[in-house]
Amino acid sequence: MKLHQVWQLGDMKAVSLPRLRTSPKRHAWILVIAAFVAIVLVWAYLYPPPRYTSPIRDWLPAEPARELTDEERASRVVFRQILTTPTVRSKSSKIAFMFLTPGTLPFERLWEKFFEGHEGRYTIYVHASREKPEHVSPIFVGRDIHSEKVTWGTISMVDAERRLLANALQDIDNQHFVLLSDSCVPLHNFEYVYDYLMGTNLSFIDCFYDPGPHGNFRYSQNMLPEVTEADFRKGSQWFSVKRQHALMIIADSLYYTKFKLHCRPGMEDGRNCYADEHYLPTVFHMMDPDGIANWSVTHVDWSEGKWHPKAYRANDITLELLKSITSIDMSYHVTSDSKKVVTENPCLWNGAKRPCYLFARKFYPESINNLMTLFSNYTHI
Repeated sequence: MKLHQVWQLGDMKAVSLPRLRTSPKRHAWILVIAAFVAIVLVWAYLYPPPRYTSPIRDWLPAEPARELTDEERASRVVFRQILTTPTVRSKSSKIAFMFLTPGTLPFERLWEKFFEGHEGRYTIYVHASREKPEHVSPIFVGRDIHSEKVTWGTISMVDAERRLLANALQDIDNQHFVLLSDSCVPLHNFEYVYDYLMGTNLSFIDCFYDPGPHGNFRYSQNMLPEVTEADFRKGSQWFSVKRQHALMIIADSLYYTKFKLHCRPGMEDGRNCYADEHYLPTVFHMMDPDGIANWSVTHVDWSEGKWHPKAYRANDITLELLKSITSIDMSYHVTSDSKKVVTENPCLWNGAKRPCYLFARKFYPESINNLMTLFSNYTHI
């Protein structure tokens, strides 16, 4: 019967075609090919090419070679949920500027000039830990949050950061969160800062490995098993984070408790550990290393090799100084051991080399007039 006669015209009854037999050799080849394809797919997922990153693996922290504790597994579930929740941005997306200060902010007039004309694109939060600040700028009035005492070098620094974030996260339009001190000043105009922070999916958390006395010597074995010495990292306190990372910081209990109990001044063997320098760098190195830039957008000059960074007085404030800071496009880290190993990396913004810093510290209050005079010159792009 011909193929076009398969269907009978009268009763439309189908005629069965003869069944083809498949040879055992063909079956074997099909199984071999299927197995090979499966192996290739699994291998590509587990070991992707260097330039490829699986979208699923982006938010999966590396599994340690041991059984996770119940607390670790719960933390990872929460972090994974936060990191995989899509960011919702609107035309009213804002940056939260969070000021951690002992009292009055000496540069309010300068910040007012920075914010001028950009209402609805920023919010201000002030955590004053010693005394109620007296505001000279109307945009800072009513922006104080409930504050607690903060002692340098203790977990209370981290507590204040989390307190600021918790308040700022209540505003759903806040999409990026910048931590600033009372001695911080802006290095660029608002438009530049807004585009810089909102135009990338990274958080700017300083993070590097320091095997020296001011780095991993501060680590305590009491942090095991959740935090190993190999994971212990150091970085600047002054961060700028996207909303997902801000949620992670205030949601964390496990790692926060580890640092609260085992990273403090006056530990065993004469070690002094400072949680504000190690907590966030370590947690994000462990949980989302590809989500942070490994440098802070707040410039601090440690070149003098002292316990405190270089501070700028009125006579130091020149256009040349400010231009030199705004033009820096490489981040530097120096280990605290005898080798003093210098690590130098370009500041990459969406793959392109850009200036590293949006803000700078430490400036004495006496420098306000010079900064006000030079503002429109050194912030011009």
